[in-house]
Amino acid sequence: MSLLQIGVMACWALAAGLLAAYVSSVAREITYVTLADGRRQERKIPILFRLLLPLAPNLKGMVMRASFDKSRTLADQMIVSAGLEGLLAGWEFLALKFLTPFVCGICWALFITVLSTAMPGSFIEEKRGMLAMMGVLYFYAYPLMWLRGALKARHFAIMKALPFVLDLLTLSVEAGMDFMSALQRNCERRKLDPLNEELIRMTREIQVGTPRRVALRNMSDRVRQPDLKSVAFALIQADELGVPIGAILRIQSDQLRSRRFDRAEKLANEAPVKMLGPLMLCIFPAVFLVLLGPVLMSASSAVF
Repeated sequence: MSLLQIGVMACWALAAGLLAAYVSSVAREITYVTLADGRRQERKIPILFRLLLPLAPNLKGMVMRASFDKSRTLADQMIVSAGLEGLLAGWEFLALKFLTPFVCGICWALFITVLSTAMPGSFIEEKRGMLAMMGVLYFYAYPLMWLRGALKARHFAIMKALPFVLDLLTLSVEAGMDFMSALQRNCERRKLDPLNEELIRMTREIQVGTPRRVALRNMSDRVRQPDLKSVAFALIQADELGVPIGAILRIQSDQLRSRRFDRAEKLANEAPVKMLGPLMLCIFPAVFLVLLGPVLMSASSAVF
């Protein structure tokens, strides 16, 4: 082995070590968002995004064009609704949608090439181009899939906690406490969950002078969760018409529980249909082999 080959191998080993150290340091980092009351709450974003975010400013000129205005606005709305405001911006998310398939697609194509070289004549070698294209398409769709998953999880947490919070507010208001005091006490006593974060932000807006109906409308537009939106609109209407808040809260709580029961009943009715596919693909063939396997084996041994 020549001195040049040793030097090249040492350079590759050094580059691999530095890359591993960088990935390890990024993986150990904890990302936070700052809430309306100054507290910091941990938010997790994929390590792949954290590795690629330093490259996002290189594409800022492209994704800030007017042709991307609609996509950028939609990304901003989804990021805010998912509780990731401050960690990602809309233009950064669009940049990640281009960077992820480019960087990861190249790595995936190299991996497929190495596998096809190591296994000549295999399925991987025959379908190398198709597998590489499928990998690129997956990495292009992955950022949006992740953001939709984070948004869905946050909306589910809000939907799950909202009836209980409404019950507490109803009891407090009917006991003689005004709505804002009941809301602040609820935020102080309950654990910090997505619904509590949004209520804290709404109370801070009201405390700095924003009218209550405007703060409720801002929360509805920010979160975009159907149940919370209906509650916010009901409270806005009650504020405009002078209807007692306690009665509105009780009605909304009953409606949300009825809606939750309907959703659970719908999922229970869908379960047999969803189980039909795995049943046909897995259980029936297994039963067929267990019952008819010995008969077929004895028949084949008798024939041959």
